[in-house]
Amino acid sequence: MQRRTTVTVDESLARKAEEDVAVGRAPSVSAWVATAMAERAKKERLADVLADTRAELGPATEEEVAWARSVLGL
Repeated sequence: MQRRTTVTVDESLARKAEEDVAVGRAPSVSAWVATAMAERAKKERLADVLADTRAELGPATEEEVAWARSVLGL
């Protein structure tokens, strides 16, 4: 199900979305915004999982952080 929502965004972000549509990187401005919202929600869910893991297991060691960075390409 989709829902129409009115939002106000910075002019530069609106231009970026329109440019991405013009060059075929997004099918519409609505799709561009929906993708950005979905990515934000996913990051927040991942942050919650990480916080829960830290609460249960304690902070990661330096070795674990190095491994995670290498796996993620950071």
